[in-house]
Parts: sequence; C-alpha cells; structure tokens
Amino acid sequence: MPATTTANVLDTFIRQWGALGSQWGVNRTMAMIHACLLGASRPLSTDDIMALIGVSRGNANTNLRELVDWSLVYRVVVPGERKEFFEAEKDVWKIFCAVARERKRRETEPALTVLQSCADQAAQLKDPEAKELHRQLAALADFLSLANTVMEKIASADQSRVLPRLLKLL
Repeated sequence: MPATTTANVLDTFIRQWGALGSQWGVNRTMAMIHACLLGASRPLSTDDIMALIGVSRGNANTNLRELVDWSLVYRVVVPGERKEFFEAEKDVWKIFCAVARERKRRETEPALTVLQSCADQAAQLKDPEAKELHRQLAALADFLSLANTVMEKIASADQSRVLPRLLKLL
C-alpha cells in the first residue's frame, strides 16, 4: 500500500469537498477551489489553483470571484509578487455564517416570497379547497419566516462566542 502523503490527503479532501458541494447546491469547481484554499498553508495564485484542480483560467477566475463575494475567500497581497493571491477564511464559525447568509439570500428569501404570494392569492378565493390551500401555504410561510429569522440571527453573529457553544450542547 502506498504511503499517505500530505498531497494525497489534500487531493482527497479537494475531490470530496467538491462532491459534497455539488450535493449542497454549490458548483463543484467552486467547492474544490474553496477546499484548495482551506487546505493551503499559504495564499495561492490562480495559477496554483489551476494546477491543483485542473481547471481553465476563466473557470478559476469566475469561481474565485464568487467565493470572494460570499466572503469565504479573500484577496491577499504577497510582497514581491505581481500576481493576485487568495486565501480562505479559516474560522469555521465565520464560514458557517457566510454560507448561511448566502443560502438565505439565494434560497429561503425567494421561496418565502413565492409562498407568501401564493397564500395571499389563495386567501382571496372562496371555495373550501382554496381555504385549505391558504392555511397550508400560510403555515409553510410562517415556518420559513421563522427559519429565516433564525438564520439571520446566526449569520449576523460572526463574533458570537455564546451561540457556537450553545449549539455544541445540542
């Protein structure tokens, strides 16, 4: 059996994080780039990332921009270098908060808007089926609204030391 090296472990992590990312609704390449930077002991350039995961410059740049927009990755100045370098946010709680904020913005807020609109339309109808539909849609909207509020509180608690400890107790 071949000896395990740091490079082997990092490669496995990158591939698996990419697979997990696609299951969570995140672009596989974006997740793989995030993994490269999470596992890196130093800032990486776009060229470094391209070599590690075998993607084009355009694909790397697009996904790096997205990761920067999510606040999961930061641009870093490396003295003496003209290239752009990147490093990942390494604080797990901050990563969680950034992902929660983005998922809320992209997923739960639009879903809540649709649910509320459909519930409002159903409320204007008079037949018994519409009343039942309104009740169900309103209940879903209420639940999603509560979930949004919880996600907002968690996502805005970047500096919280109490909430992560409370969650560990669960």
